[in-house]
Amino acid sequence: MTKKVFIFDDNRDILELCTLILEGAGYETKTSCTSNDIVSQISTFEPDLILMDNWLPDVGGIEATQELKKHPKYKNIPVVYFSANNDIKTLAETAGAESFLSKPFDIEELEEKVVSLIGR
Repeated sequence: MTKKVFIFDDNRDILELCTLILEGAGYETKTSCTSNDIVSQISTFEPDLILMDNWLPDVGGIEATQELKKHPKYKNIPVVYFSANNDIKTLAETAGAESFLSKPFDIEELEEKVVSLIGR
């Protein structure tokens, strides 16, 4: 079965880039520019992994990730937090994310991170 990745980022270029990379690597993807109502957004797609940007309008990445991690059904979905913030490790820890990726990221680095968390 194809693994699914949900990408949250308010930057369309990043969404397109991640979609190209991950679909090229054989994953199914879905994207969103906001993390509002994160539980209802992911419930229709049920991803194996979530890529979460830090700066999102309305509900930020930290708040959305924390909300997800409190949810009994979705709390075990690994979240990769990604941001250009220098303090990304602390942000990811605060959010409760399993991993993080600094922007700008390398294509191979993104693929390796996803594969290491959910396989092919």
